[in-house]
Amino acid sequence: MDDQAEEGEADLDEMAFDDMDGEEMGEDELDEVKTPHIHPAGYQEKIEGRSDTEEEEVPEHDIDNIDTNIEGKQDKAIADMLKKEDLGLINMRIKENIKILSNFKELRQNDKSRTEYLEEIQADICNAFDYNPSLVEMIFNLFAPSEALEFIEANENARPLTIRTNTLKTKRKDLAKALIQRGVQLDPIAEWSKVGLKIYESQVPIGATPEYLAGHYILQSPSSFLPVMTLAPQPNERVLDMAAAPGGKTSYIAQLMKNTGVLVANDLKKERLKSTNANMHRLGVQNIVITNYDGRKMPNIFKKFDRCLLDAPCTGLGVISRDASIKVQKTWEDCRKLSHL
Repeated sequence: MDDQAEEGEADLDEMAFDDMDGEEMGEDELDEVKTPHIHPAGYQEKIEGRSDTEEEEVPEHDIDNIDTNIEGKQDKAIADMLKKEDLGLINMRIKENIKILSNFKELRQNDKSRTEYLEEIQADICNAFDYNPSLVEMIFNLFAPSEALEFIEANENARPLTIRTNTLKTKRKDLAKALIQRGVQLDPIAEWSKVGLKIYESQVPIGATPEYLAGHYILQSPSSFLPVMTLAPQPNERVLDMAAAPGGKTSYIAQLMKNTGVLVANDLKKERLKSTNANMHRLGVQNIVITNYDGRKMPNIFKKFDRCLLDAPCTGLGVISRDASIKVQKTWEDCRKLSHL
């Protein structure tokens, strides 16, 4: 549409100025060539009574607004440019200070303490990576400065998309073959997992393929495979998943139990159990009982389990790469409360 409009405007320009070749046009002829203005209804009544010599003036306050808008845009452009330059300087200063702290005795400045270096690094990280100060302080309490920076930089990189094969319905080899035929580029996650696949590129939405809808796989991070593998549930056992929603680990437990025994999937938040229930139906899990209790009261309701998995409510610091709002919202106090819970 834009191309057609531009061509139309070019045609009008050619038509208007065809007669100008080789000679200059008089003022009367030039007035005829000018494109007429189209005014809204009622415009004629508004200008009746106004003399021909009267000129339309721009009110002074409108001129002030125009000047202000121009100045505002210029200021914003300058601020954006300075911010980009500052980020480069900030990153250089962060790395330089990290280097000094790694060999503090020889590289330090005589009048500067280790605490001052740490405070400067933390302030720069807040500016460069948009973290809140409380969270950065907590990270530096957990890790050495160089490791803290590596952790923060790693959170800026997107994680690969991974899926877990549902062996209740298919085998990983058959699933991989079906997805490759749909234009999906994939590989096994690692030698330690017999069910995981890493997706590099896909011509179809991974969360809407016929195989997904049929329950042949679930989108799941490899890190959440490990708690279930460590739990090592066995067929015909009684197993409790105390904080189950939305059901990724729960379905893996049922998979290792081969749909036998009894699997109780509990969650405190009732609204989250809707997705858990939907996932269990899609994945063909049949040995499950879904409950809605406070996990701290479970011993008064059920008396015996062979194994119990508690994926406790957490801060989400491990998924900052997926949800950048965490580094702004979460604080040391949130971490303390959740750790206590």
